[in-house]
Amino acid sequence: MQTTPPLAQPPDRSPRKPLTACPPGAIDCHLHIFGPAALYPFHPDSKYSSEDALPEMHIHLQDTLGLAGAVVVSGGGYGTNTAHLSAVLAQHPGRFKGVALLPEDVSRAELQRLDALGVRGARFVSPGHRGALPRLSPRIAAMVAELGWHVQFYPSGEDLLTFADDLLALPNSAIVLDHFAAIPAAGGVNQPAFQRLLKLLDTGRFWVKLSGPMRITPGDLPYDPVTPLAQALVAAAPERLVWGTDWPHVNMNGRGMPNDGDLFDLLAHWAPSAAARQRILVENPRALYGPFNSIGP
Repeated sequence: MQTTPPLAQPPDRSPRKPLTACPPGAIDCHLHIFGPAALYPFHPDSKYSSEDALPEMHIHLQDTLGLAGAVVVSGGGYGTNTAHLSAVLAQHPGRFKGVALLPEDVSRAELQRLDALGVRGARFVSPGHRGALPRLSPRIAAMVAELGWHVQFYPSGEDLLTFADDLLALPNSAIVLDHFAAIPAAGGVNQPAFQRLLKLLDTGRFWVKLSGPMRITPGDLPYDPVTPLAQALVAAAPERLVWGTDWPHVNMNGRGMPNDGDLFDLLAHWAPSAAARQRILVENPRALYGPFNSIGP
């Protein structure tokens, strides 16, 4: 009998204005959109379901934080069905770009259709993440490289060590690692996985998302064990970091739900320099995703 995936705790619906000034043109490079549920049911193998988290809700969050646009990452809740992402991008051209979870048999015609809508990356996850999700596919990576897309990869635990060589072998000019490359914060900056990450950044091909600190430490905000990792990344390669809210913060049942204004203020602790934040929030997103038409290049 088919079961309904468990309902995720909703985000804080009253985001606070951050204490940190947001530079004009800043982009949220990692969020998920869900719903309306009546039109877009969750995949039965998803490990979660969510209340509606609609584009207009995130646009309100953008306006509160001072952001100018965002990158919608296909939520694992929909598996490799791109219908929902396509609808969001078609309804909000220029305000959102996309990263897709693709089926293994995706065609070049489908990729071209998604490219025209504003998709700029293909996301894969390691086997440490369960669900109807795409695993690293050299075939798809080669196809999207032809369009200039990047590969976005979500490791699990320390398995960046396992997949680093496979990622290096891909033809894509940019490879983006989700959520601090999923490296457990408790291991600190000297653990082998983090040291390998720094070496990957030295290649000039890898990028890291300063997003989802709650994904790499079990505590609540301000996620203190994450700070040394974040500061080391900012010191090593500020030109290849982007930031994201990870809104609406699914898979947080039983934990404290952070306010997104407070999450944004963490960036000032991780990157005290206004010049570094300008790079992370404004310049780097355009290098990865291109212009956001609602606000110009």
